[in-house]
Amino acid sequence: MAKTTEKYELMYIINPNLTEEETAAVIEKFKTLVEQNGTLDEMEEQGKRKLAYEINFISEGFYVLMKFTSAPDFPAELDRVLGITDGVMRSLITTRGE
Repeated sequence: MAKTTEKYELMYIINPNLTEEETAAVIEKFKTLVEQNGTLDEMEEQGKRKLAYEINFISEGFYVLMKFTSAPDFPAELDRVLGITDGVMRSLITTRGE
């Protein structure tokens, strides 16, 4: 029998040049998207940190870590939305082990 839910971890980096309001809006957007499609287990705004390497001449980013549980088809849609959202510089969704 196939599992109906999986545990995932999402790390994304928001452009540090956004205003506090714009940053909060991006964070809220993905928090809401996850809650509509699964269960948000944990969320941590890690704040501005230096990037390992520059992305488009930007050397730091605002890091957000989310842990969630959802159906296996949701992360692909989440990844698509992250990819087309202004202000999101990088994102990575991984499966969490038990």
